Amino acid sequence: MAGCTGPAGEQAEQQADAPVATATAIATGSPAPQPVETGLATRSSGGARAVTEETDDYMFTFSYPAKAGAIAPLGDLLDRELEERRTELATSSAQARREARADGFPYNKHSYEADWKVVADIPDWLSLSNEFSSYSGGAHGIYGVSSLVWDKQEAEAMEAIELFTSPQALEDALGDRFCDGLNKQREERRGDPVDPAADDIFNKCPDIDELIVLVGSGSGRRFDRLTLYAGPYVAGAYAEGDFRVNLPVDRAVLDSVKPRYRDSFTTRSRA
Repeated sequence: MAGCTGPAGEQAEQQADAPVATATAIATGSPAPQPVETGLATRSSGGARAVTEETDDYMFTFSYPAKAGAIAPLGDLLDRELEERRTELATSSAQARREARADGFPYNKHSYEADWKVVADIPDWLSLSNEFSSYSGGAHGIYGVSSLVWDKQEAEAMEAIELFTSPQALEDALGDRFCDGLNKQREERRGDPVDPAADDIFNKCPDIDELIVLVGSGSGRRFDRLTLYAGPYVAGAYAEGDFRVNLPVDRAVLDSVKPRYRDSFTTRSRA
């Protein structure tokens, strides 16, 4: 599960076609579980898990939805991720507290939060996003999104970008659509048009290797839409926040999918 610099229950889409982390209903049929004030909260009978733990050193929160936990090996994978993150946070925060005390500085509690959500649930795949944030001192924390798609037939996890023949192939297939969508959002936030000739980090179009790709579905049968996520500092200053560009799958994108996965995709007009 890869992270990116740069966040179950049903939530409204940010845009009509948005396969973003907050866009897709988890549809568990019951209210989302409330976090339990212990690091040992276990998976519920429905499959969901929500853990919150706070000590003098850190604040840790980790949750995933029922649809993920109901798939036993996927739930186990996420449980391992939970324990690894929790252990890492406990170790690093304890060390930071000791160093702050030794140097005579106040200690600011560290934190880590991960909120896994369903992006799409189709017959052969479960697409998830993880909206995470962390703080380890300094002026502000960092946040971002990571991607995981679960192959139900092969019982294995991968990043959404691995469904394509290569990152470059997908970037070529998208053409100018991502950059045009990104610049429209930049202009809305800044109040000024983006100079197409600019090549500085906050005005140029990021390479796809700097982005996180999420795959979504409007039909619930096949993947037919993408979100490209640019975290803080990737496409703008920290104060501008993150950017999400939502695009339908077209013929060019479909052709960039690896042949063995192509039957799980369709163009939006055929969805």
